Amino acid sequence: MDLKACRDGYGEALVELGKENKNVVALTADLSPSVKMDDFKAKFPDRFFDVGIAEQNLVTVASGLAHLGKIPFASSFGAFCPGRCWEQIRTTIAYNEANVKIVSTHCGLDVGEDGATHQVLEDIALMRTLPNMIVIVPCDFEQTKKATKAISKIDNPCYMRMGRSKSFSLTNKNTPFKIGKSQLLKKGDDIAIIGCGPLLNEALDAAKMSSKSVRVINMHTIKPIDEEAIIKAAKECKKIITIEDHQIDGGLGSAVCEVLADKSRKKITRLGVNDQFGESANHDDLFQKYKLTSKDILKYLK
Repeated sequence: MDLKACRDGYGEALVELGKENKNVVALTADLSPSVKMDDFKAKFPDRFFDVGIAEQNLVTVASGLAHLGKIPFASSFGAFCPGRCWEQIRTTIAYNEANVKIVSTHCGLDVGEDGATHQVLEDIALMRTLPNMIVIVPCDFEQTKKATKAISKIDNPCYMRMGRSKSFSLTNKNTPFKIGKSQLLKKGDDIAIIGCGPLLNEALDAAKMSSKSVRVINMHTIKPIDEEAIIKAAKECKKIITIEDHQIDGGLGSAVCEVLADKSRKKITRLGVNDQFGESANHDDLFQKYKLTSKDILKYLK
């Protein structure tokens, strides 16, 4: 099976959207090759804007374009957007309900050797607290393509995040995608693993190694989260585990806990980065260090 990066799916979808809708525009902050906007830039140069290393300006310009009826996709590394421009996102986009799609790449430990300065592990927490903001974490190339097209069709601020590296496919061209509706990757009724992003590969591997009946849920939409799937898992399974390439506080694990605090008393185990910064190393080595591999997950499947 071929390995593909989520960001490549984003780049392909952006070009396809550009062909379909002349109002689709793309913006970046001096990172066009890395965020996979080069093809869009080549095909639609009059609809591509590089603002330079000025992330605050990136999202403010995007907001202005949205108010002119355009559908702006603004992209940078997660450490820089939302990292450097959260105030502008909050005020010019979320507060004004501007139809801007913020798509950040190179998020989480997946950035690997770039180290702690670039391994944004807090972005989901920052973005999901903003009123009016939709938050999506696709799991693979195909799902990223579908998610990119889905957010283009709604008049709403959106944030989509992904890593840098290539990963195995968990979905295909025929797999349905709907914002706010999770995807069941594996059935099970002993333990439920709720995850997002390519780390779901580790969750599935752990589930296959376990002697327990393990359900694996792809919670690609963090906000609005699929409460129905979470409550169903809490009723039908004895334990819930969450896994994400993000701090355990404020991210998917916290979002699931919030649902369960209101609707259930099920015990939950959250797997992610626990109040630490990352380090510079290969992303697989980092997942091992921070105990996010299939073998680490397996320890909780008892």
